Amino acid sequence: MKAKISLSWLGLCIYMVSLPVAQAHTFDTYDAGLAAGLAHPFLGLDHLLAMIAVGIWAGQLGGRAIWLVPLTFVSVMSAAAALGTLGLSLPLLEPAIASSVLVLGLLIAGSVRVPTSASVSLVALFALLHGYAHGLELPQAASPMLYGIGFVLATALLHGFGIGFAQSSGQYKIIQRVMGYSLIAASGLLLAAP
Repeated sequence: MKAKISLSWLGLCIYMVSLPVAQAHTFDTYDAGLAAGLAHPFLGLDHLLAMIAVGIWAGQLGGRAIWLVPLTFVSVMSAAAALGTLGLSLPLLEPAIASSVLVLGLLIAGSVRVPTSASVSLVALFALLHGYAHGLELPQAASPMLYGIGFVLATALLHGFGIGFAQSSGQYKIIQRVMGYSLIAASGLLLAAP
């Protein structure tokens, strides 16, 4: 079991190191459809880490939070994407998204437990930021609806991956803490740096 978890995380770490840093919001989604939407969360470090982190934290919280936290993220992200298509300016969007990665990493590292309502509210705020950024990209997509569906499916998949990691590594809390501090929170700091 330990070797299986270690190899999986080694592969994920190698993949994440090869990703472009904070390049997911480049607004180059022309001719994009379902495949581009499915791929998008895997192509930017900020998205990948935030989506996995939401799942890990939900898995750590347990109980109703296992399904309620990710469902809230996906729902609010989808609604915020619709708002983003209006093209209104949201100041400091990229630093706020980077901060969400940092905060999620610290929550995981500290195994922070809060009431479900508080965890849902915090994740809703983060989803608002991520969704809004993606909504800004949707008008450029050749098929905004298909792009959005792909993005939502990929987000749910990454949340599921995070939940699975939290549950499979539950007896090895140190792995979760290291993941929170050294990978997610540290990456959030790097993403926020000018």
